[in-house]
Amino acid sequence: MYNHPSVSSPFGRGGSFAQAYHQVGVQTGVEAASPHRLIEMLFDGYMTAIAQARGAMQTGEIEAKGKALSRAARIVDEGLKASLNVTAGGDLAQDLTALYEYVGLRLTLANVRNDESMLDECVRLIEPLRQAWRDIAPQVNGTKS
Repeated sequence: MYNHPSVSSPFGRGGSFAQAYHQVGVQTGVEAASPHRLIEMLFDGYMTAIAQARGAMQTGEIEAKGKALSRAARIVDEGLKASLNVTAGGDLAQDLTALYEYVGLRLTLANVRNDESMLDECVRLIEPLRQAWRDIAPQVNGTKS
């Protein structure tokens, strides 16, 4: 299991990252990953699940679409949203919580309505966060870009 000490920040509690990541069914590299890397992996897993759902929509694979969108929604809810520290994070954490709740709703509607445009919206909403998270990695890891 994850042995890094628990870290508290506006973005969450370090020890909870690994637990949240395990809850959404992703295993590879979790034990050795830093809290920052775990969130990056959640973002990547989310984008992969959306791509899989899109492919399943296009080929009419209803079960595969449902599984992929369920996985994306769980990553958002049980991973990204659950890792936020709303007490220490203030307005930023509250805004991210609201965004993640909205994305979860849109993913559910995309599944029910079989609507790729809703998937596009969900990607547009999360991709800037994913990129910003990547961009701050050198600062978090103590290296210069």
